[in-house]
Amino acid sequence: MTAAPETMTALAQHWCALSALHERIADRIGRRLEAEHDLSVREFSLLTVLSRQYEGEGGHLQMREVAEAIVLSQSATTRLVTRMEDRGLLARTICKDDRRGIYTNVTEEGNRLLGAARPTHDGALAEALDEARANPDFKPLVEALERIGE
Repeated sequence: MTAAPETMTALAQHWCALSALHERIADRIGRRLEAEHDLSVREFSLLTVLSRQYEGEGGHLQMREVAEAIVLSQSATTRLVTRMEDRGLLARTICKDDRRGIYTNVTEEGNRLLGAARPTHDGALAEALDEARANPDFKPLVEALERIGE
């Protein structure tokens, strides 16, 4: 990272470092997922979020909740779901209890792809964090992330 101007607060500097670290990690993971599984980071995130759903009260997410979980607008999430449904990775079904509700579920093919992509994702994440640990601007952030995971 470049030297921060004197007017930049420490908090702002840390935020810039966190943002840069996030972008580097997302870029590395994205390149690996695309190359090895024809899957974007957003698609991987969507499959991950939807794969955690379960049958029963509160088990299925509304599209608004899915959008919040993957940090996209509702309209962008709907378009992403449609594209992944067209690829056979997701399927929409009508809610049994409320015919107005539509659930989005991961298909068998989507689960297979997620299972194959998860080690790629985790490996790219580990590589990116190892690389970031060598940068003095990023090292405290990586250490904080590791503490959170303990």
